[in-house]
Amino acid sequence: MKAVILAGGLGTRLRPLTNNKPKPMLPIGQKPILEHLINWTKKSGVKSIILCVSYLRKSIEDYFEDGSKFGVEIEYAISKKPLATAGQLKTAEKFIDDDFVCMYGDSIFNFKLKNMIKEHTIKKAFITMSLNEYKTNLPYGVIETSKNGRVINWNEKPEIKANVNMGCYVMNSKIFNLIPKNKPYGMDDVIKKAMKKKETVNSFITKKGFTDIGNKESYKQACEEYKIRKGKI
Repeated sequence: MKAVILAGGLGTRLRPLTNNKPKPMLPIGQKPILEHLINWTKKSGVKSIILCVSYLRKSIEDYFEDGSKFGVEIEYAISKKPLATAGQLKTAEKFIDDDFVCMYGDSIFNFKLKNMIKEHTIKKAFITMSLNEYKTNLPYGVIETSKNGRVINWNEKPEIKANVNMGCYVMNSKIFNLIPKNKPYGMDDVIKKAMKKKETVNSFITKKGFTDIGNKESYKQACEEYKIRKGKI
């Protein structure tokens, strides 16, 4: 099985950190985000990796080259303009002929990818999505009312739970038939299209969590969490 890592985003919410460096190359500890992702993928036995690159791609290509220094084989799918998540995935089509892993290049995952792949295979799913059991507290008092407007309950700052998308998938190669070529297209659009066609979209739910590095605050959090795991603070 191969893994496709989407690493071509502009990283606008992390500027000026991404003015001269693509977001997947920002360091966490001594290694760029993308190297952590590649090592995580390799631990599950997936050693053939396609990097979908665009913005400042030379810095990624120069660092990873063919992947041999990292114990993997790396190939590059190149786009000349931003294509959103699924649009960028489309550029890797020529490298894929079987089920594959797809992940966003700006997150740190800490669940077992091998278990997700196994579940996808057993259930013969078209797409398997990784979901995190996310909990948070609303900052307000939630008031329940009856149909006539009478207040019947006051729940102060309640905890809510939801399964959120972590941005790691296992997919059937026929997914590419649902993605337009050379056009910005979101992953949510392609998955909704698959469901509309009655394809099996399965979930892999984990409490292990992930860190989505979407802005400066979450990047700082990811760096601090890494230091804690390494016992440095």
